Amino acid sequence: MASSSADPEKLMAKADKLTKLSFTRWNADWKSATALYEQAAIAYRFRKDNEKAKDAFEKASKGQEMISSPWDAAKHMENAGALAKELGLWNEVSDFYRRASEFYRECGRSQPASDALAKGASALEDKAPEEATKLYDDACTLLEEDGKEQMAFDLYRAAASLYVKLEKYSDAAAFHLRLGSAADKCNAVNSQCKAYLSAIIIYLYAHDFQQAQKCYNDCSEVQGFLSSDQNRCAMKLLSAYEEGDAEEIKRAAQSSAINHLDHVVIRLARKLPTGDLQAIKKDVGGDDGDSLDEDDLT
Repeated sequence: MASSSADPEKLMAKADKLTKLSFTRWNADWKSATALYEQAAIAYRFRKDNEKAKDAFEKASKGQEMISSPWDAAKHMENAGALAKELGLWNEVSDFYRRASEFYRECGRSQPASDALAKGASALEDKAPEEATKLYDDACTLLEEDGKEQMAFDLYRAAASLYVKLEKYSDAAAFHLRLGSAADKCNAVNSQCKAYLSAIIIYLYAHDFQQAQKCYNDCSEVQGFLSSDQNRCAMKLLSAYEEGDAEEIKRAAQSSAINHLDHVVIRLARKLPTGDLQAIKKDVGGDDGDSLDEDDLT
């Protein structure tokens, strides 16, 4: 309570003085200065002076870095990132959360390092979606590198959903396949099968039947998927596409296997079929069966 009623301007001035060298001060007193910056930040935030609170938290983070406390430095960077979001300073949002992540990594903590990037991504989804996808990607990579893929499942889904929103369907499908690979390492068979079916649906929605077929063939090499409800659903969809049967596609898209996927993918499935069904049927019918086998080998 005392810190919120203190004069933050005086606290900042005193802290700045402690970090500057002079004829009478040969060493900066970062420990004392950091405590003052923290009090000022809280006081500014209490007054809803977000711009100055953000700057104070950034200085407090610098102070914690100088006194070798990266965990607290990271916390202050996250506070600065949250305030930057309130202020609509989107470039700074990404910068603050990335720096927070780096401090957590200095502590050897991949989970909070990934969480910081995910917070930044979530904050930027609407205003800077391209940067948000990069943050999600990096957040997943951090966990993958530390063998914690299971902690990244929600991040894969969030990234895939954002890519769908951006109409970058190949990227969206790639993230579901990445989720499938991660689930395989964790022996999370149900999540794996759902991810594979999601990727196939996304390819179909994007009018890429050949890629959907290839994806299905590749995924069917995984025993868990081969015997799953998701596999049977995918097979019905692809067969209906090969037959050019729009009604059968719509029926398959209503299956219970699809009802348990992410909402974004369910919405895409409900819109199937898209594209020229007759062209797909013609392409499939024009082959003698060998060309698909050749594709499977690539």
